[in-house]
Amino acid sequence: MIMSVLTPVSAFVFLTFTLASLLIVANRAFHVEEDPRIDMVEEMLPHVNCGACGLPGCRPFAEALVRGDVLPAECTVNSDDERARIAAFLGVEVGTERKRVARLACAGGSNVARTRARYDGRMTCSSAALVAGGGKSCYWGCVGFADCVRDCDFDAITMDTHQLPVVDEDKCTACGDCVDASW
Repeated sequence: MIMSVLTPVSAFVFLTFTLASLLIVANRAFHVEEDPRIDMVEEMLPHVNCGACGLPGCRPFAEALVRGDVLPAECTVNSDDERARIAAFLGVEVGTERKRVARLACAGGSNVARTRARYDGRMTCSSAALVAGGGKSCYWGCVGFADCVRDCDFDAITMDTHQLPVVDEDKCTACGDCVDASW
């Protein structure tokens, strides 16, 4: 009876010890040193992971900064002071980045665009657009359910009285979340 329990337990202990040893050897063999400046630069970034810089988040942007692939000015969310602080820390120029903001290419608010069908369903632009373009007579017009407002992490978009988004250019970072929400 004791032998029947001891055999699987000893096999389990041997297997655990073997796999742990392999993990230790692999860690030593394949360990990659990371530049400690990456963590420091990442702490100076806004941590919003908005993608306005063209990279998928603040960590990849910090890595690109340390490698010298981008300049601090390309983070349009950070303040001028923080960009200058990062540049001084890395010993690079701040650079210049043209201010971009979201623009609404639709003037067909509820006061102008004719409604050809009433949409009754999930009150999101993406859902309404799947059903005959959302009900407006213009297929490319703003549906007016404010998906862009909900998706904007910077409170840069509000809806006006005619169900059209209004972009606050001072707050907008051109991250593209509002554009993604509308499709």
